Amino acid sequence: MAPRLVHRTIAVPLRADGTARFVAVADTHSAPHARIAEHVAALAPDAIFHAGDIGELTVLEELGALAPLYAVRGNIDTRARELPDVLTIELAGGGRAMKVLMTHIAVYGPKIRAEVAKLAREVGASLILCGHSHVPFIGRDRGLTVFNPGSIGPRRFLLPIVFGTIDVTATGVRLAHVNCETGGAWSPP
Repeated sequence: MAPRLVHRTIAVPLRADGTARFVAVADTHSAPHARIAEHVAALAPDAIFHAGDIGELTVLEELGALAPLYAVRGNIDTRARELPDVLTIELAGGGRAMKVLMTHIAVYGPKIRAEVAKLAREVGASLILCGHSHVPFIGRDRGLTVFNPGSIGPRRFLLPIVFGTIDVTATGVRLAHVNCETGGAWSPP
């Protein structure tokens, strides 16, 4: 029998005008890129979301010094018993509201896992934030948006070292990737 997943719900406020900037990271594996603090600080996010595979928990302390931090446990995070496996993030303020479902493993290839899509619908989430593959992508499947910010940890194969931004604007939500080495925008070649 598979262990029961720990699922929590938190409220994260949007600004009074209903906007916000969030940074999304994943897969630090105890060794976040040397320039991540510099680049995150320059963006001045309202909060940071860590989608798992943290490694040493001091990583959370370092990132948490930059902005409020919310994290889920990844498959390597055996010592992070206090972290949930799944986090529903309720974003609200300025007359706007949306929900984000964050979990470490949410996709199988480019497709959202059926159980994750079902849970996202049950909690009313329109965006799924995940990690695990180290592959940065933004996609749509099963009527939901899925966002993997990539990895800010040690390079794997030829994958980039990147993180994500989630900008809640007056007209919607804008997702993007940032190159950890340059601080500039990243998009697939």
